[in-house]
Amino acid sequence: MDAAGRRRGMLELVRRTGSVDVVRLAGEFGVSKETVRRDLNMLEDQGLVRRTHGGVYPVESAGFETTLAFRATQQVPEKSRIAAAAAELLGDAETVFVDEGFTPQLIAEALPYERQLTVVTASLAVVSALANRPKTAVLLLGGRVRNGTMATVDHWAVRMLSDFVIDLAYIGANGISRAHGLTTPDPVVGAVKEQAMRSSRRHVFAGVHTKFGTASFCRFADVAALEAIVTGSGLPAAEAHRYQLLGPKVIRV
Repeated sequence: MDAAGRRRGMLELVRRTGSVDVVRLAGEFGVSKETVRRDLNMLEDQGLVRRTHGGVYPVESAGFETTLAFRATQQVPEKSRIAAAAAELLGDAETVFVDEGFTPQLIAEALPYERQLTVVTASLAVVSALANRPKTAVLLLGGRVRNGTMATVDHWAVRMLSDFVIDLAYIGANGISRAHGLTTPDPVVGAVKEQAMRSSRRHVFAGVHTKFGTASFCRFADVAALEAIVTGSGLPAAEAHRYQLLGPKVIRV
């Protein structure tokens, strides 16, 4: 296998498993750890993977996006901590937008049961989590359902969302960076998220630490537009401080 083929194989493995370490890649492809690191450096330079001390993670792009079912199996303890901390930022909000994705779904489940709330969402999973709560009114945005994420998109969803003035939006993203802001792979998803930002007074981003420093295809918001960022303690304190200098409070859990 030539170097280009080996790197394609590594990328496929990382995308299939969600994360992998250098030792496993060296064994899988029969090369030294130094060769693996060089290959990963090239893949990271191309924006295809993200390297951390704990391993290598895929970066979602216009050509690759994970499904909701897959996301529900990855970094679940971290996502649960993030969701609980994000739900505590509810404050006096009575109307809430909850984005698509597994972490926002966990935020929805963590919202106080006894509060009178109106929740607007594009996510069928969020609707399922909240539909039986007697004090929660749930409004599902209309539109085409993306089968991978089980969420509605296209102009129907954007138009419906534009009619609301929402107290607080819990926003997800496939990538967040100081240079490129909040990004997502699909333009139709980006349009819904962008409208959610416009329609809401307060904005909280919640996402795992591996999303930081990565950029996907479609930019929909600046970091400065956020009130708060909630992420895991895997994001270094120094990097969290750099994001905080742009405006939002950064909470690491």
